Amino acid sequence: MALDILFENAKIVDGTGAPRFDGAVGVEDGRIRLISRKREPNASATDHVDVDGMVVAPGFIDTHSHSDLQLFADPTLAPKLRQGITTEILGHDGFSMAPISDDQIDKWRTQVRGLTGSVDVEWAWNSIGEYLDAVATNGAAVNLASLVGHGTVRFAVLGMDDREPTATERGEMEDLVARSLAEGAVGLSVGLIYPPSSYAKTKELTALAGRAAAEGRPFVPYIRSEGRWIWNALDELVEIGAEAGVACHLTHFKMAGAKQHGKAERGIHLIEAARERGVDITVEQYPYAAASTKLSTVLPPWVHAKGRGELLDTLRDDDARARMKRDVEAWRIEGWENFGALAGWDRIVITNVPSDENAHLEGTTVATFARDRDREPIDAVCDLLIEEELGVSMVLHLLAESDLEEILAYEAVNIATDGLFGGTPHPRVYGAFPRVLGRYVREKNVLSLEDAVRKMTSLPARAMGFDTKGIVRPEMDADLVVFDPDLVGSPATYENPKRRPRGVAHVVVNGEFAVRDGEVTGNTPGEVIRQ
Repeated sequence: MALDILFENAKIVDGTGAPRFDGAVGVEDGRIRLISRKREPNASATDHVDVDGMVVAPGFIDTHSHSDLQLFADPTLAPKLRQGITTEILGHDGFSMAPISDDQIDKWRTQVRGLTGSVDVEWAWNSIGEYLDAVATNGAAVNLASLVGHGTVRFAVLGMDDREPTATERGEMEDLVARSLAEGAVGLSVGLIYPPSSYAKTKELTALAGRAAAEGRPFVPYIRSEGRWIWNALDELVEIGAEAGVACHLTHFKMAGAKQHGKAERGIHLIEAARERGVDITVEQYPYAAASTKLSTVLPPWVHAKGRGELLDTLRDDDARARMKRDVEAWRIEGWENFGALAGWDRIVITNVPSDENAHLEGTTVATFARDRDREPIDAVCDLLIEEELGVSMVLHLLAESDLEEILAYEAVNIATDGLFGGTPHPRVYGAFPRVLGRYVREKNVLSLEDAVRKMTSLPARAMGFDTKGIVRPEMDADLVVFDPDLVGSPATYENPKRRPRGVAHVVVNGEFAVRDGEVTGNTPGEVIRQ
């Protein structure tokens, strides 16, 4: 057998959760062709790589990525690649890059800036199929797939209106979802803390989830609350899953805010009870006690609707600001994830500010920069969002480490980054997967090495319906990561989030080195995955 690459003297962790074993892995023509129990099999290869006892595992699958536009600026996606990530899922939280009409592009670009960053890219697509074509033409080092976003679909039909769709409008939304799935979207995402998705009722979501179910694709929700209203939000998820008969992949499951700390077991029991009654639910988590999203999310839902004009005009209105302050202080809107009250302004940190004039605010809490400007926190937030045309991100410190570890150990949970690029980002952009292998496997023994790798490979592949990824087995895709289990980890911190991970030696995507000896090769062997 003439192989392209033969990894010799390896410890093979195959992604199934089975015990590791010594052997060798051979790759040829983008596929795994050889798995041997011999450390140095008698096999011919163009490139013999002695990994000297390091682990060879399936490439990691990031089920929650926000690289939708970043990939056009940096096709290597180096911060992800260096973690061992070989496949990313785009289009999360209801914010896919299509379907969108020409006359809506500029407005939608503003809506997504806090999640996608301020990447200057020509928006030359309208449909999911055209977006995926653009991604394929651009090229990338990792494999890329996209969900279709409920928020995008709703915006395409209703704009930012806070109302229920008519029967005709709902039919248009269902058609857009069905068309996007036919063009290759791997599922349907929804972000129920983000307008316009947050304006949708359960009935609307169930109807659209039914379209995903009909194609055997997952429904991927960011539920309405992970804090004060989490139990209602989980009940809604189970209702949608049961009614639509759709597989659900719960994104970044967490217990947010001090009042929910210590209740991870209750949340797991609720999910497990749903699974036992036949609702297919898998779960995703990032391994940090802080969240990250766009700063505009601290504003009440009504601010984002266009009742009194466009969003930026609303932010300039003194009466609107007074109402915002009352809503935040009184927590008066049922179901609203009130981050200002939930985390507290002193625990919300600005992470990405596009302009040079305000770049000094990165790493500063809202409480601090409001005090420096001699403004109330809501006024300071509104001012900054106006100045930066909404393109500001934040980190929120609102989770408990004990809950994180309990959720991480749950069998149905896989690992993801949910990383936002730009500025001084959350360290998960650079370190989520190595952090699990270093901190939670080697140092804290929360997981075995085999189970951690399963949560990074075969479990997310199963959730997303990828039949040829996630396991080291002959004829599977040759997406592989080689790491030193005694060294792997992430030194990235909230203060210094861009530090490279340790211990990841090689990353192979579709049989080609994307990282070799710890360095990004510049190769772009990634493929677009269309279901």
